[in-house]
Amino acid sequence: MNPSVAPGVRLGHVSFVWRPWLVLVTLLLAAAAFLIFCVSIGVGDFSIGLPRVIATILGRGEQVDEFVIMDLRMPRALAGLVVGFALGMSGAITQSVARNPLASPDILGITGGAGAVAVLLVTASGGTAAAVVGSVGLPAAALAGGLGTGLLVYFLAWRRGIDGFRLILIGISVSAVMEAITTWLLVSADIRDVARAQSWLVGSLDGRSWDEVRVAFWGTLVLVVLVAAVAFQFKPMHLGDEVAAGLGVRYSGVRAVLLLCAVLLAALAVSAAGPVPFVALVAPQVAMRLARFPTPPMVASGLVGAVLLIGSDLVARTALPITLPVGVVTAAIGGPFLIYLLVRANLR
Repeated sequence: MNPSVAPGVRLGHVSFVWRPWLVLVTLLLAAAAFLIFCVSIGVGDFSIGLPRVIATILGRGEQVDEFVIMDLRMPRALAGLVVGFALGMSGAITQSVARNPLASPDILGITGGAGAVAVLLVTASGGTAAAVVGSVGLPAAALAGGLGTGLLVYFLAWRRGIDGFRLILIGISVSAVMEAITTWLLVSADIRDVARAQSWLVGSLDGRSWDEVRVAFWGTLVLVVLVAAVAFQFKPMHLGDEVAAGLGVRYSGVRAVLLLCAVLLAALAVSAAGPVPFVALVAPQVAMRLARFPTPPMVASGLVGAVLLIGSDLVARTALPITLPVGVVTAAIGGPFLIYLLVRANLR
């Protein structure tokens, strides 16, 4: 047996390749996410040590610790984990389908569409639009906007299949249109509504509630299970559509299902925390390099997204002179990384 070839494992009718390094990296990322999560809910105006945090999570904490952790800090920290995981996995799917490291919900206009509809909700003061949008709430409006924009990009990019380059070009165009609509809404709105919309557009975990966390968690869990069920058919598509078709994979249907899952994951994330920038772009590329994998690994990408978002929120709350929205920190990280990807692509 060639030692350079990863061994295969068969369990009944299911077979997969055993990659010890990928498993180790995934476990380490999960441990890092849990550690930062515990530190995040322990740090604040009323600091709580890590042993007391873990004891409270296990149900053996004091009453005051339970109130501070479970009622005040836990929803924010859990929202960071869920939103970061959803964005990381969404970026891994879009980059794998488009076969381009620049493909992400930010670039494809999904977050821009969600933001535009949310700003419409915040700034609308009357009329039919306010009645229709205002009846469903800000998270549901953002979810509908992200889903509608994602479907629009998909249908515009469809031409006997999906080409990654065309998908990105159309996504950039749609994103520019959504940004223009958002700017127009902000310019024509009342100054108080503009301040509220701007704080949401930056992306923030402040003031998250258990209801928002539950919707994001269960929606993300269902979509992760669906992605896992389709992922085995997606593996041959990395070798090209012709090879996938020769192996019996209906690549058009698989690609459509995965893109729909990516759009829903991104829309759920935006509905819970606003359009947090660059997490979906950076996380898959970091996970791919850590795992030494030729394509973005989906679970590892989600965990990198969770570590990046909750870590950025911890920095925004504690390490800076003033408290900033988490989107400011992720933008400071993601901007230089995007320049790095562009320079690397030009060098190739």
